Amino acid sequence: MQGIIMKAIAGFYYVKTADNLYECRARGIFKNRKITPLVGDKVTISVDESDPTKGRIETIEDRSIELVRPPVANVTQAIIVFSVAQPDPNLNLLDKLLAICAYRGLKVVLCFNKVDLENASFIQSLETIYEHAGYKVIPTSATNHIEIDALKAVLKDEISVFAGPSGVGKSSLLNEIQAGMQLQVGSLSKKINRGKHTTRHSELIELTSGGMVVDTPGFTSMDITEIEIESLSDCFLEFKQPSESCRFNNCLHINEPHCGVKDAVKNGAIHQSRYDSYVYFINALEEHRRFKSW
Repeated sequence: MQGIIMKAIAGFYYVKTADNLYECRARGIFKNRKITPLVGDKVTISVDESDPTKGRIETIEDRSIELVRPPVANVTQAIIVFSVAQPDPNLNLLDKLLAICAYRGLKVVLCFNKVDLENASFIQSLETIYEHAGYKVIPTSATNHIEIDALKAVLKDEISVFAGPSGVGKSSLLNEIQAGMQLQVGSLSKKINRGKHTTRHSELIELTSGGMVVDTPGFTSMDITEIEIESLSDCFLEFKQPSESCRFNNCLHINEPHCGVKDAVKNGAIHQSRYDSYVYFINALEEHRRFKSW
């Protein structure tokens, strides 16, 4: 039977088929080939004759996309969640996540949560930066049920991964999207003003309003070094059109003369904070390249 892995815990895979949910183990051949089944994998299973609730994963279909952290396959979009306060948004980290999603070919919806805790002008400034960069932005509050219906609408007919730092309200939003989900919600650590991890495993959740979401363990960093230096500018969506005016085809938009991207920063077409993140990442990638060459 064909199905999809909905949850993975300690070597057990819970596979949903057209008519049932089966607790499965994976064939030893996958371990020998160093293949780990992932939540979101489309699989073929055989059912245990002695226990019709259990089965074994026989085959795994080719993945359209594979994420390492969070470990999930075949998602169609990422919902990047950052809070506007408690904790304050780290725009450098946000830009890194957006760049990695672009590099991996993931469609992104940006969600600024906890808008009830900040003033409207600050929230509007964030919206302006990222809408101008080409992203759909939804300002939400799980506490006050602000724009939850708008969030439901972008989840419909998609397999979405919720990503972002701990403590920004991912689980609270999911609980608002689907009543009765009752995901564990963590408090903020007073010592470091960051959220405590509340999700312990990846799980694919079907929404009554349509679509599926992956509730994943929280994380505070992702590795930018998987992106090649020459590809980084392609991961900043708003660089595309201005870069067509660059004198050099291989322009990195740093020290080159007659650079369309730097001109766009000067005239405000590209926000300074976005360009600053880009320069920071370029320097990090160049340092990583030098370290590898030692």
